[in-house]
Amino acid sequence: CRVTVPDALGRPYVADVNEGDLWYFPAGQPHSLQGLGSDGCEFVICFDDGDASEFNTLLVTDWFAHTPPEVLAKNFGVPAETFARIPLQNLWIFQGKVPGDLAADRAAISKAGRVPPHPFIYQLGSSPPTKESKGGEIRVADSGNFTVSTTVAAALVTVRPGGVREMHWHPNADEWQYYLKGKGRMTVLNTGPNAMTMDFGPGDIGYVKRNLGHYVENVGDTDLQFIGVFRTSRYEEISLSDWLTHTPPALVAQHLNVDEATIAKWPDNAPGLMLKS
Repeated sequence: CRVTVPDALGRPYVADVNEGDLWYFPAGQPHSLQGLGSDGCEFVICFDDGDASEFNTLLVTDWFAHTPPEVLAKNFGVPAETFARIPLQNLWIFQGKVPGDLAADRAAISKAGRVPPHPFIYQLGSSPPTKESKGGEIRVADSGNFTVSTTVAAALVTVRPGGVREMHWHPNADEWQYYLKGKGRMTVLNTGPNAMTMDFGPGDIGYVKRNLGHYVENVGDTDLQFIGVFRTSRYEEISLSDWLTHTPPALVAQHLNVDEATIAKWPDNAPGLMLKS
C-alpha cells in the first residue's frame, strides 16, 4: 500500500508499507492510500477518537462538488471550465491505476526539496523484539521509536504454542486487541472480584480496561498473534511476577501463603511471555 501525507508544515511524505508495517496520520492531516500489486491491500484502522468514522471524514471530492466552479477557479488560478467533469459523488474507495515507481512519486511531490524529519510509517513486524523468550515475542511501537505517533501506541504480540502472555496490566491506557492468527484464550480480572474468560481467533477483537489484570494463553498448536493498541504516547505495562519479586519476600510469603524459596524461583525480569514448564 502506498501512503501520502504532509506534516503540519506542509512537507510532503510518500512511502510504501508492507505486511506488518504501521502508518500514523495525525488528526487533520490530509492523506491517501493506494493499493499496490495485483491483490491490493487489507488493513485495520485504529483511531484515537471513538467517534471517528467514514461519516465524519472530510473528502476532497465532497469539497470540490460543493464549491462553486468560480470559487474553485479563483482558488486554483485556472478557468472554471477546468472543473466541468469533477465527480459529484464522494470517492471514498474507488478503482484507479496502480501507482508507478516510488522514487518518481517522491520526486514529483518534493518540488522544494522539503521532507518531514520523521517518517509516518514504522516497520513493526520486522523490528527487533522489545521482549523475547521461548514463549514468544513482543514488539512495541510508540513515540519513543515511532516519533510521529503521539496519541497511539501498539504492541505486536506473538505467543508460541503452550505459551502464555504473562499476568500483567497497563497503568496508562485501555487495550484494544485485534487477533491476527492462531487460537487464544484471555482472562481478565476486574474488581469484585469479577473474572471473564473468552476464546479468540483471527479477526476477533478483545478489550481490556486500564489497570485490569489479564493474561492470554495460546490454546492452539500454531503461533498466536495479536496486536494491542493503546490511546497514549507511551506503551506501559506492569508485570505481576516482576512486582511480587521486587517486594520483600517475607511480606509476599505471608500474603500468599507460599514459602520464600518458591518466590525466589519466580521470574524477576518481566519476561512478557512464558512457556509452560
